[in-house]
Amino acid sequence: SGHRLKKNVKRARQRERVGYLTTTCDIGVRRACELVRLNRWTYYRKSTARPLNAFLRERMKEIAATRVRYGYRRISVLLC
Repeated sequence: SGHRLKKNVKRARQRERVGYLTTTCDIGVRRACELVRLNRWTYYRKSTARPLNAFLRERMKEIAATRVRYGYRRISVLLC
């Protein structure tokens, strides 16, 4: 009944595609970013998010499993 757009792809996957295009198709980053529709600034930007360590992640999952109604704020208080 109408034109539907496909789902957006995550930025990490888009970066992989740009890397693939630059190495295999021998095109520049600028053109590859255009084709993938990724901003060049986003391509070069490094993530500042700190990864959670495995222990902390498992502990959060345990708390969330035992206390289903707790939200992330209450779980973070329990972790402290």
